[in-house]
Amino acid sequence: MKKLYLLPFLFMALTSVAQRAITPSDIYKIRSISDPQVSPDGKWVAYVLSTPDSVKDKSDTDIWMISWDGKESVKLTASKEGESKPRWTPDGKYLTFLSSRYETKKSQIWRMYRRGGEAEKLTDLKYSISDYVWSPDSKKIMLTIKDQESKEEEEKKDKTAKPIMIDRYHFKADGDGYLERKRNHLYVFDVETKKLDTLTIGDFEEANPIWSPDSKKIAFVSNRTADPDRNGNSDLWVMDARKGAPLKQLTTWEDSDNNPAWSPDGKWIAYLKSQTPGYDMYDQPQVAVIPTDGGTPKILNATSDRDVAAPRWSADSKSVMVTVEDDRRSHVTSFDLDGKMKAITSGDRVFNSLQPGAGDAWVTLSSDPMTPSEIYVIENGTTRRLTHIHDEFLKSLKLATVEAFDSKSKDGTRVGNFLFWPAGKPKDQKLPLIMWIHGGPTAQDDFSFDLIPQLLAAQGYAVATVNYRGSNGRGMAFSKAISGDWGNKEVMDILGATDHLIKTGLADANKLGIGGWSYGGILTDYVTASDPRFRAAASGAGSAMQLSMYGTDQYTLQYETELGVPWKNMDKWMKVSYPFMNVEKIKAPTLYMVGEEDFNVPAAGSEQMYQALKTLGVPTQFIVYPEQNHGLAVPSYQKDRYTRYLDWFNKYMHSDKLNEKLPPKK
Repeated sequence: MKKLYLLPFLFMALTSVAQRAITPSDIYKIRSISDPQVSPDGKWVAYVLSTPDSVKDKSDTDIWMISWDGKESVKLTASKEGESKPRWTPDGKYLTFLSSRYETKKSQIWRMYRRGGEAEKLTDLKYSISDYVWSPDSKKIMLTIKDQESKEEEEKKDKTAKPIMIDRYHFKADGDGYLERKRNHLYVFDVETKKLDTLTIGDFEEANPIWSPDSKKIAFVSNRTADPDRNGNSDLWVMDARKGAPLKQLTTWEDSDNNPAWSPDGKWIAYLKSQTPGYDMYDQPQVAVIPTDGGTPKILNATSDRDVAAPRWSADSKSVMVTVEDDRRSHVTSFDLDGKMKAITSGDRVFNSLQPGAGDAWVTLSSDPMTPSEIYVIENGTTRRLTHIHDEFLKSLKLATVEAFDSKSKDGTRVGNFLFWPAGKPKDQKLPLIMWIHGGPTAQDDFSFDLIPQLLAAQGYAVATVNYRGSNGRGMAFSKAISGDWGNKEVMDILGATDHLIKTGLADANKLGIGGWSYGGILTDYVTASDPRFRAAASGAGSAMQLSMYGTDQYTLQYETELGVPWKNMDKWMKVSYPFMNVEKIKAPTLYMVGEEDFNVPAAGSEQMYQALKTLGVPTQFIVYPEQNHGLAVPSYQKDRYTRYLDWFNKYMHSDKLNEKLPPKK
């Protein structure tokens, strides 16, 4: 057998003997940790822990905190409604959070004395609060509130809902539904007097608000062009934190400026600046800094062709910390004001959600292929794991090994991938292979815990994930290579990885499957319409007749930028719609799934393919999850989805009746 070319491979041995394979029911045992926040004295980290509840069939979110040394962990909230966005008051006296707990119907700020005791409701507004930021002097809170009906107005409503009036170019979005002209605006709340002042008004959205270090000004992001729906613009704006204060536009770039962070010395604002108008889907933002009184932006990472996120200032205001995606990894990196880059973390893993601690310390979330996300501390150049919420669960499991490998597509492009190999299976045998394709397309399969490939590998399948062109982590040219040409280079890359595993003797060429969700579901249709070798497929939240998506999903601006309008560019639209137009070439039994209220990739995309395969007599099923958006939020639906994947592949990957339909082995 030929050897598989492997990049450095990560396998963390668990502290006890693994006992069983992972199953869909384990969805109830995998908890999600997020939003770590360090107390001003640096002694505690508050965070959100989301736990699936099989009885209530929803995830319960609570606020926890853990001591900086990791020795003490305390659960702070336990209401049935859930809590989110824990924030320490800058003076260190209180921990606050958002919740609609108890009889509160609207999301409000609750305040808990840090030494213990019951939380009190700090705000009692007629409207739900979307987000909030404490002023550095702890005297005021900046609130983000979306235009909405008050409690009194809601109580007066008739049982019959009012018609929805739409007059916007961008008129629908997943999770939000049909978009009226209800906007997010900024308000300032005085903690002592309880007075609420309006800071921004108008037919504009405001987002990412931050305070100046002296608590006198705020900066925020807004698109204030003539028709914000028709472009990807956003700029940084600054104003005094008082009602009626004039706005000052800080940036003038025609495309996106966002995610501002004010330097501790008050002199600079760091932010993310896009590079290429018209390529917003594939754009890689750059780290920029601009003087707080205006001027020419300075790009800090001009020599680094990689995606960056989460800009945060060092305590001395001399450098900006970010996370950088780089070929299946994501690491914390600093850039000083001269653009000098310094890697802070390393290894085959991913880091994200960067937040400052006391002094030069930081907290972040990190994951590796064998461990879901946990909180990590970075101090004195050393990374230390802080939480261990998954340890007991992982000790009971026998997980697949995860190995990185490279493949070459037929045009010579190098593609970075992963192979999940079932626990206990020797490498001297060929296994049925399932290609599991990530969505996006601007995302990447990386050195983090990936549940679905683990579930499939537990059934005895080799599972490969592919960072096809369009993915992040390999530079902007690699990402935007698919612009206006969907289903071409990506399919070439997926098939290249498939052929590589067959040639190296690890995959059974007669037992190939493929699946994915969102763009992964779309690519599943592209691949099965291009290659008859696949004997089972699972296309989740996908589409194939792309022409029919125009005006039915949330991507009209992208479509018109990449393809033009259908009535003038029908050839392009039909070219990218080839899975549906060539549906007779699809021989793989295909399982289609979708959320009923998905406005990202609406149900029509799956309905059309299901109906076509049904008409053609190809085995197929169509599963609709009621009241779900693009991502399934109900735990039982998540378990059902995973179970159906396993049942579908187990049924058709091993069926001898399909052998006669497959081409002879090469």
